[in-house]
Amino acid sequence: MRILVVEDNRSLLQSIKQILSEEFEVDCADNGEEGLFMALQNICDLIVLDVMLPEMDGFEVIQRIRSEQIQTPVLFLTAKDSLEDRVRGLDFGGDDYLTKPFQAPELQARIRALLRRGGSLTTNQTIQYRGIELFGKEKDIVVDNYPIKLTLKQYEMLEFMIQNKGVILTKEQLYDRVWGFDSDTTIGIVEVFVHHLRKKMEPFGYQKDIQTVRGIGYMLKKQ
Repeated sequence: MRILVVEDNRSLLQSIKQILSEEFEVDCADNGEEGLFMALQNICDLIVLDVMLPEMDGFEVIQRIRSEQIQTPVLFLTAKDSLEDRVRGLDFGGDDYLTKPFQAPELQARIRALLRRGGSLTTNQTIQYRGIELFGKEKDIVVDNYPIKLTLKQYEMLEFMIQNKGVILTKEQLYDRVWGFDSDTTIGIVEVFVHHLRKKMEPFGYQKDIQTVRGIGYMLKKQ
């Protein structure tokens, strides 16, 4: 699971990252424009979004996100605690609102609640695609009732594809989702891992379901 945190106070940003990194992969941005760019990649499961940001405030960020039909849950995290601000944030498409100062357990609990509500919390759940079952808590995979071994990155890529079955995923989306924005690897690693996934699925006949969309990326769909 991947969380995007957009917060201009760098000390608080690092504190939130440290808190959430116990459960999730965390990407960070310290201004609205950078946060918007990262959110529009549509690779995150949830966004923690401050309101008072340089370059572009949180209200404008969420308006732009929602205008692109991206429905990623958004938790506003801000010192602005007036009723008008809370209502405005929710009306723009926010899903929850937490004011500063806050306690780490409440932030974690609200994030888990939003992910459960959106059906995105797969870390402790089982997800399925045809005869493929992924057991999130153990990171185990069973194909046609036969357990197979995947590396963690292979598992994360397959999980992301299953979560978005029938949807075209660009190479950039897969790269940013699995390796992160700050990775030192190159985007060519995506093709390598897709090749490995297909080889793992080949004995069961599912390799053709990982379809190449020429010039764009890949899509998981029954051939």
